[in-house]
Amino acid sequence: MNKLFNESLNRRAAIGALGALGTLASGLAFAQSPTQQTVRLGYQKSSTLIAVLRLQGTLEQRLAPLGVKLSWHEFTSGLPLLEALNLDNLDISADVADTVPVFAQAAGAQLTFVAQEAPSPTAQAILVRNDSPLKSVAELKGKRVGFAKAAGVHYLLIAALEKAGLSFADIEPAYLTPADGRAAFERGAIDAWVVWDPFLSAARVQANARVLADGTGLASYQRYYLASTRFAQARPDVLGVVYNELERTGRWVKQQPKEAAALLAPFWGLDAAIVEQANGRRSYAVRAATAQNIAEQQKIADAFFAEKLLPRRVNALDIGLFKPQA
Repeated sequence: MNKLFNESLNRRAAIGALGALGTLASGLAFAQSPTQQTVRLGYQKSSTLIAVLRLQGTLEQRLAPLGVKLSWHEFTSGLPLLEALNLDNLDISADVADTVPVFAQAAGAQLTFVAQEAPSPTAQAILVRNDSPLKSVAELKGKRVGFAKAAGVHYLLIAALEKAGLSFADIEPAYLTPADGRAAFERGAIDAWVVWDPFLSAARVQANARVLADGTGLASYQRYYLASTRFAQARPDVLGVVYNELERTGRWVKQQPKEAAALLAPFWGLDAAIVEQANGRRSYAVRAATAQNIAEQQKIADAFFAEKLLPRRVNALDIGLFKPQA
């Protein structure tokens, strides 16, 4: 599995290199086009702030004076989202877990961090069923554990196992999307499930799941908004608007938790009470991604390389950093 995954990453890197030949011409087209430009934005169902902006229609309103129209593209997880960004099928990515960019960097992607959400360590956790005999992470040895590959929960699991004196080789991993993970968890096909909010809160309320460990002291869980470096260099004005709207929306979600939950509940297909609980565990504090703020990225990259999940070592600081205007 690891060999196939590494080969896939290398193929993506080669494709990215071929696409680089068109970078200059594409950048000039962005800069010089006098007509309306369509900006392609990718997101996941759990992309809270982008979901709010889409539902409220405010981002389109703010970008209209810049001659920009948005097209929205939903993805099931962060890694294919950044693959699309690398292959020039997207311009901007909504938030992905802190682990995802290191995989994209290993594939040679030219990416820029637009913004970062401050840590939310309790917004992801290792779950077991309420009737499970498992009481500690150390007891996961030899057990089947479900999680999304390359997601933030993947790093949380590695860190939790290490703290318990185990390695990744001590468990049987089951790489599952959140929907498939929930189904496997409920029917007992996996012994534990590692997942993030709002799926975490939904499982705790609807499936009576029990937390074996969360990210406290293990993984800070900072989410990143990204753009292709080509787009970031061509349209910093667009990224400035996106950054400001994310920052404003993050404050609104925390200051108006019930209103935000009522807005998101039908979009996520969850009860408003579950949404409010999930949002309570996320910081939604949008800030600039600085060299100091992204320091944990190197630790994450090194952990994945040690587990032979990356084809090469990654310099996590070798990435563009967007600087929002004061």
